Amino acid sequence: MVLRATFVVLCILAGLALFSDGVDQQGRLMLASVVGLGIGGVVLGLEYLLRNTKTAVLLGGIIGLACGLVLAGIAAWSVAITVPAVESVPILGLLLLAGFPYLGLVYGVRLFAESGFFKRVRGNESGGASSVSNKILDTSVIIDGRVADLCETGFLEGTFILPQFILNELQHIADSADPLKRSRGRRGLDILNKIQKMVDVEVRIVDEDFPHVKEVDSKIVVLAKKMNAKVITNDLNLSKVAELQGVRVLNINELCNALKPVVLPGEQLRVFVLKEGKEAAQGVAYLDDGTMIVVDNAKRFIGSNVNGVVTSVLQTQAGRMIFTRLKEETENQEPAVARG
Repeated sequence: MVLRATFVVLCILAGLALFSDGVDQQGRLMLASVVGLGIGGVVLGLEYLLRNTKTAVLLGGIIGLACGLVLAGIAAWSVAITVPAVESVPILGLLLLAGFPYLGLVYGVRLFAESGFFKRVRGNESGGASSVSNKILDTSVIIDGRVADLCETGFLEGTFILPQFILNELQHIADSADPLKRSRGRRGLDILNKIQKMVDVEVRIVDEDFPHVKEVDSKIVVLAKKMNAKVITNDLNLSKVAELQGVRVLNINELCNALKPVVLPGEQLRVFVLKEGKEAAQGVAYLDDGTMIVVDNAKRFIGSNVNGVVTSVLQTQAGRMIFTRLKEETENQEPAVARG
């Protein structure tokens, strides 16, 4: 802000120097102020319009404009020495000076924006490796903590964007009067400290905020679109909203579901029946990775290990459920309980 105000003052001073002669003192100050504020306003307006423009687009536009000016100069010079001096020549030269720079600007922007020039250059400089995109962490995935384990294994690397409003939310949770929330908030801060110390990961805190957007999830989506970044989350609703708006989402829960062992109908499992199921006589067990297993007619074996045969597998967005029957019933034998 100070830099912009200084620039406007310099514009006014330049106006005073420009109108130093032939104007009275009051008129000079008025004219210099109008010209200085006008120029400063135009420049600051252009800065605001170009703030979110990608570097490749800006560079392409500048190079295209320069090439257009050069071609226009060459064309105008050619016309001047080949066409007899008539009244239409200045108009033709003006058209050339307007047309070539415009075409150069438009096609320069398009060329650099669509050709992926910078991506190829970065890939060649790094030995052919593709550039790593920015990733925005939301509150749920920070508190969950598995993202730190993925970073340690090398599956996630690059720059993690941490918005200040997410950090504020974590601090608010850590200061909560509720012991459970307070514990979750402090765990999230510990996870962030752990990630910051990793060699292959850079955590960058950004102060970008969107006061007109109330929901934190909506702010994350807006920031991701502005920075062309991916969102790492465990929140199913945030994943859906982000994907609807064209933002790439990395959902840790979906990754874990994809990495779970494949279980096919007919396979045998030995599980510990932990509790009763929703339907009559059903028992519920869990695999080590948390996958729920529903065992028919196993309610009477709660607290025991049983052998089950997989009958079907149901995959949902929330996870996976495996339905089994007792092996003894499948083989038409009397059930036997194996104590663990």
